[in-house]
This record gives sequence, structure tokens and C-alpha cells, in this order.
Amino acid sequence: MIKVTSKTVETIETTNILTQSAYWATIKEKQGFEPRGFEVRVPAVVLDPGSTHDQEYEEDLIVLVDQVSEKHSYAYVPYGPKLEPRDEAQGKFLELLSEELREHLPANCSHIQYDLSWKNQWANDQDYVNAEGELIEHPSVRSQEFRINFNTENWKLRKSNQDALPKSTFFLDLTLSEKDLLYNMRYNTRYNIRRASKQGIQISEHGLERLDDWYGLFAETATRNNLNILEKEYFQYVLEDHRSEGVETRLLMAEKDGELLAAMILVMSDQRGTYLYGASSRSREQIMASYALQWEAIKLSKRAGCVEYDFFGSAPGLFKSHPLYGVHLFKKGFGGDLYHRMGCWDYPLREKHYEEVKIGKLVAV
Repeated sequence: MIKVTSKTVETIETTNILTQSAYWATIKEKQGFEPRGFEVRVPAVVLDPGSTHDQEYEEDLIVLVDQVSEKHSYAYVPYGPKLEPRDEAQGKFLELLSEELREHLPANCSHIQYDLSWKNQWANDQDYVNAEGELIEHPSVRSQEFRINFNTENWKLRKSNQDALPKSTFFLDLTLSEKDLLYNMRYNTRYNIRRASKQGIQISEHGLERLDDWYGLFAETATRNNLNILEKEYFQYVLEDHRSEGVETRLLMAEKDGELLAAMILVMSDQRGTYLYGASSRSREQIMASYALQWEAIKLSKRAGCVEYDFFGSAPGLFKSHPLYGVHLFKKGFGGDLYHRMGCWDYPLREKHYEEVKIGKLVAV
């Protein structure tokens, strides 16, 4: 019922989902993954079992193959597939898609890991969210797997050991006017944005000529927060001109009296602006600078024709015990809507290899 056809990565159509673009595929190729492109055709009845239409939907799909050892590989689908079935049809859709993809993947591919951007099925359940829309807990893994595998033939789908890309985030509606966007912010957020301007903090846009300055600040920030330090060559590619792939990148910097206080990388894909990376100094003034940077990125995205802005990661709620509590508090202040994704799910293609890969490596991209 689902048809999968191979296509070159360069011909993948760019959408709001940055991680399903030729741009992202090429970045990941630089990190050692093998990107593969596909065209997927899905009948309406697969997405909605109650549908009486003969309509067929099409979308492009990026799959990243990771050769984890000489004998084992696995396939990772970053925020894909984009087509979102009804809750009760999600497992069946993934099962059908996985079996169609099987013949297009390496013979030693143990499983397909779907990092689903679909809305979390439990995000509307009052047993698991509070009045603020915060996801306070999940059902047991067994219960989640039972629901997802409902209507499947093989009952193979399993919750991954860990999630890879951000599972929760804030989305900001850029169809609102700048005045309304400011109005919807928390008071402290508006205050810090205005104070940054009064204190003489300047926001400017740069390219590869400031790569060294960006990387120095990024490495400092990563070291301070015990994060993985990516190579400078990686950011060189991130910041190169990718407009031919339907993506624009901007390096924004906040400075005062020649001192670099904070910086961020904004990526615009189709009609969505994404806050991809950020860095800051130890200066007390970096707090105001970070607020001003975000506001500039939001305005740039809006003026470029984007209709939404993705803060690209937060805690599931304002929980002080969560490691992303401070990040969540900062991003929440801009007035966006909290969104929870389904996260990572595995479909084993070769059971024995799958168990070996799980034991040998927590697979994630």
C-alpha cells in the first residue's frame, strides 16, 4: 500500500522540517553518516483508516545510515516521516513503511530508528499533562509500545533506549505582528530586550569571516556546560551558502565595546526559522545579550517570510530538577507554545543484530 522509490539527496524538497532537508543530510554526511533519499507515496486510508478517499499523498524522506561496526549498521530518520497519521494508525504506517524501506537499506542494517516529530499521543491526556500543557510523566514503556503497535501485524515497534533530537520545544507564531509578539512575552523578557539596547549592546549579522570568534565562544560554552565540542570544520559547512538547497543560515553576534557577549546560528528552512546553536560568555551582560539575540532572530525570520520559529529544544515542563530547567525558563519567556513530540522509536529488521547493537551502543544521532 506504500510505495518507496529512491531519489538523490540533492533533489529532496525542502520543507519546514530542517532535519529532513538536503542541507541537513549533507551536514550529517560530513560526520560520517550515509544519507539516502526517497520518495514515499501513501494512500489516504493508511493515514486515516476511516477515509473513503482514493487520494494518495507524496513526501520526500531522508534516511541516515550509520555503520556502527564492521558487521552492523542501522538507519536513522531525523524528524521523519513528515506525514502524520491518526494516532491509531501510526504503528501500522511505520510498519508498512519499514518493510518497504528494508530492500533499500544495507543487508546488515539491524533496525530503523524513527525520531518522530509527530505530536505526542499523551500530550492531550489529562493524566499526563498539567494545565500549562507540560508533560509531567509518560505511561510505562510497555504501555506506550502496546498503544503504538495496535493494529500492526508484527508488533515489532519498540521505544528507543533514548531520544536523539529535542523531544519538546517551543514554537512561536510569526504571523503575529512584532507588537503582538512583544506583548505576548513575559515581562522580564521584554525588559531584558529593551535594557540590552539601552546598555549599548549591538546585534550584528556575520558570515564565515567570524567563524573563529564563533567557535571560540562555542567551545567555551560547551566546556562550561560539559557538552560535546563539535569540530570547527562542522560549523564552517553549517554557515556556508546553502540557498541553492532552500536553506538560509545567519550568524548573529551580540557585542558591547568590542567584547563578544553571545552568539547564535539561525537557520531558515522554507517557512520556519530555527535556533540551531547558541553560545555565551561568562559576562553578566550576556544575559541581556542572549535575549536581544533571540529577538533579532525572531524578527529576521519573520521578515524572511517564515510563519513560525522553533526554539529547538526545552524541558517537558518547568521542573527545577530537569537539566534543561534554565533553558526552558529562558525560552518560555518569549511566549511560544510548548510542543511535545513522540521521540525515537525502533523497528527491528534483524532481531539478533538489533539486540547486539542495543547492547554495544546507545544508538542516536
